Amino acid sequence: MIVVTGRMFRSVRPYVQAAGLDEPVICYQGAVVADPESGRFLLHVPIPLDLARETIEAVEEAGFGLNCYVHDDLYVAEVTEWARAYADFQNLPIQAVGDLRTWLSEPPTKLVAVGDPDAIDGLQARMRERFGGRLYISKSLPYFLEFASPEVSKGSGLAFLAKRLGFTAAQTVGVGDGENDRELLDWAGYAVCVEQSHPSLYERADLVIPGPENDGVAEMIESYLDLPV
Repeated sequence: MIVVTGRMFRSVRPYVQAAGLDEPVICYQGAVVADPESGRFLLHVPIPLDLARETIEAVEEAGFGLNCYVHDDLYVAEVTEWARAYADFQNLPIQAVGDLRTWLSEPPTKLVAVGDPDAIDGLQARMRERFGGRLYISKSLPYFLEFASPEVSKGSGLAFLAKRLGFTAAQTVGVGDGENDRELLDWAGYAVCVEQSHPSLYERADLVIPGPENDGVAEMIESYLDLPV
């Protein structure tokens, strides 16, 4: 099993190790593929520095603060209520550095705006209009709008790892429930979404399963094993 997540590597690594999984982890929406044992990054595709600074300026002008990720650490201009809630949600340390654009001296792995879901929806529409295909822009949860290099997605992370480990899309079962799982399901040969997923996933899914509390994983395995060879 391969874990594919939008979270920081340092955030997901303890869970992967506790589960006894030793395959590389795809994190940061596919911008990083990392070895959970050594901590080494096998792939890192950050946002170009000038583009990151432009993004920070645009988001701040829209009235939102940003979380900035460099070297698997979390930085903010100031520790606001939203920033603290995000850090506590993922059990992360947070460092305030003042003006992010002035402070930032190297390409960040990703940027995240945090706020009220309705406000985040409006910001997402404006940022997609401004940046077009220059950034990967997607919500991971209703409160989080994520920005990454346009070259990355969960699907691109899986494609990198497939080439490295020697498996194909046709051999892959992809499972997701969020807006940021669209590319993952598009890449996987057998696409599965969980009930009450983001609406855009249903049209991509070969199977819709209940949540884990209702034996969704067992249903998925049984369905896949029943497929014709």
